[in-house]
Amino acid sequence: MSTTTAARTSTNRINPAVLAPVLAFAGFTIAYVATNAGVPHPDASGADVLAYTTSHTDLINAGAVLMLLSATPLAIAGALLQRTLRAPAIAVVGAGLAAAALTLSALFAWAGGHLAGSSTPELARTIADMGYLTGGPAYSAGFGLLIIGISIPALLNRALPPVLVWIGFAIAAAAALSTLALIASGFGYLLPVVRFGGLLWLIATGVVLSRR
Repeated sequence: MSTTTAARTSTNRINPAVLAPVLAFAGFTIAYVATNAGVPHPDASGADVLAYTTSHTDLINAGAVLMLLSATPLAIAGALLQRTLRAPAIAVVGAGLAAAALTLSALFAWAGGHLAGSSTPELARTIADMGYLTGGPAYSAGFGLLIIGISIPALLNRALPPVLVWIGFAIAAAAALSTLALIASGFGYLLPVVRFGGLLWLIATGVVLSRR
């Protein structure tokens, strides 16, 4: 067997593994979104948040578990993508930050779901805000770094189709802008773009790399 053939065989053995954690992350994310579809929006009053959390404890607990479970495959996917593309460490750092943000958001969600009916609306709103900030802007910031860390080497090495690379850059830009939701609520509309657009982009990237 020639060196080139051996290298290709080695690549074929490694790359399909990239798709498994990506699909696991996608599955947990979709399940989480479906479970928490009725969660009050960030602009809801503390009283509305408290009323929802005290009457939907089981749903909130399930959502928190699903979000927590999604963090691990995301971190693994980032590491495998970085290794496959020989990308800079920023990809792994971004995946780690995004996974940490999901973990914190899951813990805040769980805590909010265990508030007693006698808790104050202000406390319910504060815990919900922490869950939103960690699972929203903080997650987007880390995920944007992951995408940039993958897209740059993919562009230079032509490891991904150009259209997929440029979509990645666009989602990374949206991720950067979405962090401004901390100071201007209007930028919060970019968070779903990063969450769902980034998820589709990650799946497409995993599929392409699994066929190399």
